[in-house]
Amino acid sequence: MTFWQLYRRNRSAVLGLLILLTVIVIAACASLIFPEDPFRLAGKPMSSPGENGFLLGSDTLGRDVASGIAHGARTSLLIGLLATTVAVLIGAVLGGLAGYYGGWIDDILMRVTEMFQTIPSFVFAILIVAIMKPSIQSIVIAIAVVSWPAVARLVRGEFISLRNREFIQACHSVGMGDMRIMLAEILPNCLSPIIVAGSLMVATAILIESGLSFLGLGDPNIISWGFQIGAGRTVLRSAWWVCTFPGVAILLTVLAINLVGEGLNDALNPRLRERT
Repeated sequence: MTFWQLYRRNRSAVLGLLILLTVIVIAACASLIFPEDPFRLAGKPMSSPGENGFLLGSDTLGRDVASGIAHGARTSLLIGLLATTVAVLIGAVLGGLAGYYGGWIDDILMRVTEMFQTIPSFVFAILIVAIMKPSIQSIVIAIAVVSWPAVARLVRGEFISLRNREFIQACHSVGMGDMRIMLAEILPNCLSPIIVAGSLMVATAILIESGLSFLGLGDPNIISWGFQIGAGRTVLRSAWWVCTFPGVAILLTVLAINLVGEGLNDALNPRLRERT
């Protein structure tokens, strides 16, 4: 069966894909839908949804909540993808070296990995961003630093299971170099679990970024969903929409990404493919 045939068998994954595509379209078209700066004081503060020309209401300063959500989608997706890409690259390199060579290299790299895993991820991310100047770059670095150990362990396990296979021994017998074996022979056979893990890490990255922005550690010049929730937490009872709609956006996006990850696992998992 083809990839799409396997993927669409999971109806939840298809629903998640539709939601995620909707979020991506909104993020891509944010400047067209809401051409004004999302920080612009567009009208009367704390207008409820549908009043004074505000589709989803306005916050305490009169900023358009809907505009902030649309532009914030771009921020969340960008940070999620960048941080996940960096984390996967670091984890794949370190995990691949540890799993392929073993011995003292494996011991050193895994002890370093364990050291990072002993520190609570969110607290570590807060510390990194607090030390650095709050910005998109510092947030991406912080999320990548706390996320790569899981990828390293996954890749290490895959490399260990593959390095003694017959086709790898054949590569050694014909004089193929270690780097070529790792990149051309072993890594392609590990891509399925890496892709699935990476898709789920995007959701985690979005949650971490939202948490950092909520605490005031996000980039002050860029709107985000966490920033909107943080700005509206003091008026939650009187202006519930300021926090609710960005929170729903986070919920739907993270849920959609997790559902897509499950669908990718169903479509890419060789054990499940053999049963079909």
